[in-house]
Amino acid sequence: MLEKAAESRNIVLLDGGMGQELRKRSSQPVSPLWSAQVMLDEPHLVVDAHRDFIAAGAQVIKLNNYSATPHRLARDGSSAMFEPLHTAALNAARQAREESGREVRIAGCLPPLVASYHADSVPDDTVCQRDYRRLVQQQAEGVDLFLCETMSLIREARAATIAAVEAERSVWVAFTVDDSDGTRLRSGERLSEAVNEVASIGAEKIVVNCSVPEAVTAAMHELATLNVSFGGYANGFTSVAPLQPGGTVDALTSRADLDPIGYAAHALAWAELGARVVGGCCEVGPAHIAELARQLTDSGYHLVSY
Repeated sequence: MLEKAAESRNIVLLDGGMGQELRKRSSQPVSPLWSAQVMLDEPHLVVDAHRDFIAAGAQVIKLNNYSATPHRLARDGSSAMFEPLHTAALNAARQAREESGREVRIAGCLPPLVASYHADSVPDDTVCQRDYRRLVQQQAEGVDLFLCETMSLIREARAATIAAVEAERSVWVAFTVDDSDGTRLRSGERLSEAVNEVASIGAEKIVVNCSVPEAVTAAMHELATLNVSFGGYANGFTSVAPLQPGGTVDALTSRADLDPIGYAAHALAWAELGARVVGGCCEVGPAHIAELARQLTDSGYHLVSY
């Protein structure tokens, strides 16, 4: 009983939003490839950002390959960039971990194949399965787990989860929910149905990400009623509605009320609701993660990597 109570105070602290962090650090103009372009132009910035998130307290860092999908590269860059970008992303994460001297875990990223937030842009099931298997194959040897990230549609999440489970790694699935209704995906499908689907395939943790903190809080209440290990990491945008497929983050506006203390208040509430994974998404930087780490430990939580 005591051991179970102790485990209930364990929290996996993720890093924050790499894309927006690199945008702030980079001298290059914003491109539709977001953070992937920095891998080519200023790769040292990726290492530095990873290392800063680790120093802030992150126990798991996400691979910087979010926009390096076959479809996005064909549309916004070159298909030939696929392998070099993934190799560079893996090298940057490993270098940052080694330089930090800490035993953090690296999460491979299986992102939306075409565009974030737009369920109507998801390719057919055959293409989804093919491309997610290709992403998994490219990352599998260098990561400790897979994070199917910003999933807006159940069948998109299903394809990513199947591909990741086939690689025999731990699989976490992160859904993005409607900013006005955290109990539904951006597709309109119920979060509970999505959870049941991916959990039945083999997802070990269910997370809600890249939605406003208030929607994540609503999702935490929903997830707390289900028999799953869950968590959340929100974005700091006023709305993601202006961002269209192939567009750039210049279209989005940041909220003024989510400084490190303000953001940590939301995330600490998720932990109190039972979340065992917390972190940050777009607009959440190392200072936010450091404050969150401080507040979690001050509240009696133990930061762990799994």
